[in-house]
Amino acid sequence: MRVVPVSSGICWVEVAEADLRVLCGCPADSVKHLIKRGLIHPTERAGVTFETGPNVILLSDVSLQNGAFCNLSEFPILQMLYRQGMIIPGHPNCSSRKPLIMGLAQQVEAQLEYVLRGNYGLLSEEEMMAAGVSREMAQEWMRMKLRFAFGAIRSPRDLLDTCVIGDGPAILPGGVTVRRLELNVFEFAYDGETAVVDLNLGNGRTYETPYHLGYHDLERGYFSVIHSGEGDGWDPERAAMSSIMMFQGKVYLIDAGPNIHGALQALGIGVQEVEGIFHTHCHDDHFCGLTTLFRADHRIRYFAVPSVRSSVAKKLAALTALSEDSFGEYFEICDLELGVWNDIEGLEVMPIFSPHPVETTVFHFRTPWEEGYRSYAHMADIVSMDVLGQMVDDDETRHGISSELMMQVRADYLVPADIKKLDIGGGLIHGCADDFRDDSSGKIILSHTALPLSRAQKTIGSGAPFGTVDALIPAHQEYRLRAAHGYLAAYFLGVPEHQIRILLNHPVVTFNPESILLREGANCDDIHLILTGLVETIESDSDHNATLSAGAMVGESYALSGEPSLETFRALSFVKALRIPSALYRSFVERNEMTERIGQLSVLRNFFNHTWLFGESLSNLTEVRIVESSEPYYLASGEEIDTSGEDFIYLVRDGLLERSIDGAVVEYCGTGEPFNESEVLFGTPAAGTLVASIRTELLKVPGAVVRDIPVVRWKLLELHQRRLRTFSAASQAGAVS
Repeated sequence: MRVVPVSSGICWVEVAEADLRVLCGCPADSVKHLIKRGLIHPTERAGVTFETGPNVILLSDVSLQNGAFCNLSEFPILQMLYRQGMIIPGHPNCSSRKPLIMGLAQQVEAQLEYVLRGNYGLLSEEEMMAAGVSREMAQEWMRMKLRFAFGAIRSPRDLLDTCVIGDGPAILPGGVTVRRLELNVFEFAYDGETAVVDLNLGNGRTYETPYHLGYHDLERGYFSVIHSGEGDGWDPERAAMSSIMMFQGKVYLIDAGPNIHGALQALGIGVQEVEGIFHTHCHDDHFCGLTTLFRADHRIRYFAVPSVRSSVAKKLAALTALSEDSFGEYFEICDLELGVWNDIEGLEVMPIFSPHPVETTVFHFRTPWEEGYRSYAHMADIVSMDVLGQMVDDDETRHGISSELMMQVRADYLVPADIKKLDIGGGLIHGCADDFRDDSSGKIILSHTALPLSRAQKTIGSGAPFGTVDALIPAHQEYRLRAAHGYLAAYFLGVPEHQIRILLNHPVVTFNPESILLREGANCDDIHLILTGLVETIESDSDHNATLSAGAMVGESYALSGEPSLETFRALSFVKALRIPSALYRSFVERNEMTERIGQLSVLRNFFNHTWLFGESLSNLTEVRIVESSEPYYLASGEEIDTSGEDFIYLVRDGLLERSIDGAVVEYCGTGEPFNESEVLFGTPAAGTLVASIRTELLKVPGAVVRDIPVVRWKLLELHQRRLRTFSAASQAGAVS
């Protein structure tokens, strides 16, 4: 038995005698990690070249860990079916054996629905019309979809085998067995040999990015495009095709592929800075980074046509077990109208239909300037004219597209722009560079491929390494100072404008990545208001860490108290910050009679900052809102607390609680730990009883406040799912005993 640790939360188990190769854990970009480790590589048999790789996937028991999706099997399954050839008739690797996914029954079923939506998006004309598509257009789209699907919407069970790992050992092909030892910990056994695999991420750990993106110091432009990915879902050296657009100093994403958190950090963009996302479609290489955007303290704006939004929401619901309607609880939904210019505060965007197996649009962006407009076209996932031509069939009773639609798509693709980024991935569902040889756009960028550009392609378009910028309209304003004014005016609500300007009249300084802003044990001589970039906090005697981004103040509480810092603040990226001398800041606070209020707030803010639930990506203003809405609650030793029907999140400020199910203690809640998430999220009481082991002080935060903060809501969902698994296992163990 061969066991290879691949990356955080990913492991490889191979039993050659049983022809079994198991990908244990499949978070974003797991295929790229396998390629980097040499576990997927080219081979040849019977004159056919194809890839090696896994034939079984072991799913995580939980769908979320530290805010990220754990089970993203779409690309590993595609790799097995097509790049290994398991589904290709006549291929030497094609047999009666199908890819196998295994895990908890709930996770297996969720993956089947997720794969179904990833393959087809909306499944019927009725679903399309429910998303606002006209009947005539729905009929046309369904004809096209069925042509891409080779005639039928097939159940994932036609393509995959499944195995549920229950209470006892599960038997895999070749006689290998696997059993669950505890949550996310599994034991493989074969011929007297065993191996244990642990899919749990540690505190503060994240799934790793398979490629290094470096560090980039970006200006906040007037109208510019930052190239944040030019590869595809298979390219182990580059992020998948995406762009980041700056408009009047605001940050907009175009798609959110795997490891978008790594791209944002490399570019010095905190999630708090993201104004909105324009979304093309729901394939994983453009979709699975959405969870990064849930880690803000406000709902980020979501721009897409309703049919794309609907398919994305259905796929997200499959992965999270949330209802489709909950999509609007994490995003501010801003539906776009297909085929017309939609005005977004001066930025105009036109979504254009693009033929694809799932609902897809490309985007044209423009804004007025000296000679009329400056424009950018983002053309991810398009189809080649050759493939599209083969799909033409004007008989409405057969699968395909009309010649009229084909000509319209061709004309839409060739609309010129100052800068146009193209998908040239080829094959049945991606574009071809040669179709744009006569395109009159000012600059063409070739993207969405893992292959080096050919000589012919190089004569058509340019490349765009990660972090390069195309400025369409130069900026002649300092957007960071405008942001600083907004943060300070909101934080010091009611303070006269001339007083705010005292704080603003200080330099904006730059910290290089990995440099220290304030060291543990040092006095805080200057407060730093973060304007762009990310800062981590580190405590030498604790594994707790938090991430601060735009709007947070580094060192404020230490500057006011005069005490040495209890933690180290360290730049994770290039950081721009407004440097305010501590002495002046103290004087400012005193002058405006805010010393008592801020002092009282700082004690509780410090507590909340050091909890897992509230210690990440919160601006000063959000922290204040949490603190001011909280209230204390006390329990005597041995006292039970019943939170049924209570719309509050409770945190242990001091003391200890124990949760019992059927008389057995299954969990301890210590300082900083939250509970009652099931009531706040779903209106259902938690399992078991909670009793204070010693005198305990709690803090209650209203559910309405918590639900309005996406990053907190998202963490509570993860906590809820993990506790459900733990409590269920405890109940089953009690029933057996």
